[in-house]
Amino acid sequence: MLKLALLFFLISMIAGFFGFTDTAVRTKNIAKILFFISILIFLAVFIFGVLLGVWIF
Repeated sequence: MLKLALLFFLISMIAGFFGFTDTAVRTKNIAKILFFISILIFLAVFIFGVLLGVWIF
């Protein structure tokens, strides 16, 4: 998912460079949403792993 966020960010930068501001704004928003979703999933897995590790040991 982080790769998709990076891909959409790059598309946004290229579209902004060529003057496609509407496309740049939309892809930037998609990249931001995907980035925050991937961070939330990472934190959930990390916290679950720590709690499970404490519970087992």
